[in-house]
Amino acid sequence: MKILAIGGAGKVGSQVVKELRKRGATVRALVRAKDRTAPAPEGTELVEGDLLDPVSVERALDGMDKLYLLNAVAPDELTQGLIAYDLAKKRKLKQIVYHSVFKAESFRDVPHFASKLAIESALREFDVPFTIIRPNYFFQNDESLKEPLTKAGVYPVPLGLRGISAVDIRDIAEAAAIALTSDGHLGKTYNLNGPDVLSGPGVAEIWSGLLGREIHYAGEDMEAFELQMRQSAPSWSAFDIRMMFQGYLERGFVAGPDDIEVLTKLLGHKPRCYAEFAQETAQSWKGAVRSAALAA
Repeated sequence: MKILAIGGAGKVGSQVVKELRKRGATVRALVRAKDRTAPAPEGTELVEGDLLDPVSVERALDGMDKLYLLNAVAPDELTQGLIAYDLAKKRKLKQIVYHSVFKAESFRDVPHFASKLAIESALREFDVPFTIIRPNYFFQNDESLKEPLTKAGVYPVPLGLRGISAVDIRDIAEAAAIALTSDGHLGKTYNLNGPDVLSGPGVAEIWSGLLGREIHYAGEDMEAFELQMRQSAPSWSAFDIRMMFQGYLERGFVAGPDDIEVLTKLLGHKPRCYAEFAQETAQSWKGAVRSAALAA
């Protein structure tokens, strides 16, 4: 089985590629020029391309049986996704596994949710075998919070008091690989949620225990949050992310009654919990500090 992974060099996509390789699939990953030198799992072919260049995408699809489609959040995300989908349809691939987002239909005012919902609609409208995975917010986004957690003593992500059912990218990767390499998944949509509802104060409490100091939850000042995001992201992206979190607060982002049971059956094990991820991350931060001290 030959699978093209679009987004295969990213944080989630690279994990999907690893899981596909574990299951014996032949994998080709489409990567942008800037990611061309990124390490790839052993036996994975990297091909350079651009989702806005249909010629390069069609070249990457040559000889492939299936497609894993994860295109980056971008102002032209819908165009990028539809180009890849239309070419897969043209080539009559056996399956597309599309990486969408949980509750896309409830967040039509969030730009990247709306793009994913439109691509889902195209998948369902035409005669191409598909599977849709809809992950919640990723645990691993919090790996970037070392400085605010360890130095400022603040958990800055506005998860709210109701909380969300965030998920580990390793479970996302396993789910995608299983859907691509085993039977019974065509036409299915899988909500990928973690087992715990994570509130802002609750996550701050987890980090307080791990770091041995009081971690404060920053609250839900969305104007301040967007302003902070603009310091590390383009203005359009900061606004998009702000609208996403505002939607979490207003509409909720919690797993449905059967979501965890369905994901557990799909994976063959319970989804990973945030506390275990946080413990692993805190230990890696300490390990990095020790390594730096030894190297000094």
